[in-house]
Amino acid sequence: MKKVFIDGRAGTTGLRIYDRLSGRHDIELLWLSDNERKNTAARKEMLNKADIAILCLPDDAAREAVSLIENPEVTVLDTSTAHRTKEGWAYGLPELSADHEKNIINSRRIAVPGCHATGFISLVYPLIEASVISADTLLTCHSLTGYSGGGKSMIAQYEEDADELLKAPREYALGQTHKHLPEMKAMTGLTYDPVFCPIVSDFFSGMLVAVSLFSQQLNAGKTTDDVRRVLQEKYNGPLIKYCERIDENGYISAAGLSGKDSMQIAVYGNEQRILLMALFDNLGKGSAGAAIECLNLKLGIDRTTGLDL
Repeated sequence: MKKVFIDGRAGTTGLRIYDRLSGRHDIELLWLSDNERKNTAARKEMLNKADIAILCLPDDAAREAVSLIENPEVTVLDTSTAHRTKEGWAYGLPELSADHEKNIINSRRIAVPGCHATGFISLVYPLIEASVISADTLLTCHSLTGYSGGGKSMIAQYEEDADELLKAPREYALGQTHKHLPEMKAMTGLTYDPVFCPIVSDFFSGMLVAVSLFSQQLNAGKTTDDVRRVLQEKYNGPLIKYCERIDENGYISAAGLSGKDSMQIAVYGNEQRILLMALFDNLGKGSAGAAIECLNLKLGIDRTTGLDL
C-alpha cells in the first residue's frame, strides 16, 4: 500500500485533498499532529518516508519542502506556483494530450496547474494544437472565482468582515502580473501573454473562465464550427467534458460545479464573436481534484477514484 503525505494539510487545498483521501483504503495517509506540522525535522522525516508527497504550501515553502527530500523514490505533487514552468516537472493536466498523461505517469515531479490557468489552457491549447488559431493570437481572458481561491486570509475576510464592498465582484491583478500568466503562456505555446482579468466574488467556491475571440482571429478557412469540433473531440472524458450548453435560461453561474472535481466546456457567441467557456470548481479541477487525479494516474488506477463528479 502506497504511503501519501500531505505537507500543508491545514490549508484550504490541503483540507480538501485530505477530505477526499481520508476514506480511501488503497493508500496509507501519513500525517503530523498540529504541534509537529511546522517542525522541519518532522516534515523531512515524513517527506522521505512517503511514496507520494503532496505539497499544499506557499511557493517558497514548497521549494524548501522539495529540498528536504533525499529519497529518490519519492514522487512529489506540488500544488503551488513554484514549479509549474520549471524544467523536469510534468504539468498535471493529462487531458491535454496522451504525452501530457504519459509524462505525469512517468515523472516523480508533477506540478498541479493553477485554477485560472486550468480553464484558460484547457480552452486555448487544443485550438493552437489544431491550427484553428495561431500561437501569436492576442487573447483576452476573464475569470470569475469564489473567495476560497484566496486561501484562509481571504476566506476570513469574506466570512467575518462586514465591509459592504465585499458583496460586489472585485477585479484584481490590475498590473497584469498575475502569478498564473507564465504557465498560461508556456503551456499553450502562446507567443504573448493574454490580457488576464481575474475577478473574485462573494461565493465560496466555483470558477468560470471565459476567452473571447473574433472570427478574424481564426486561421484562414476556420469557423466557429471548427472551434466547437476541436473542443468536442478533445474533451469527452469523465473529468473534462464538452457540452452544447452549460447555461440556465441564458445565465451561467460560476458556482455551478461548486464541490465537484469535473469541468464543463462550452462555446457560445455567433459567427463573428466567439465565447469559450470553462466551468469548474477552483478547489476541484482547479486544485485538489487535479492533484488527486494525478495521484490516481501515478497509482495506476481509475483517474476518478475518490473524486466527486
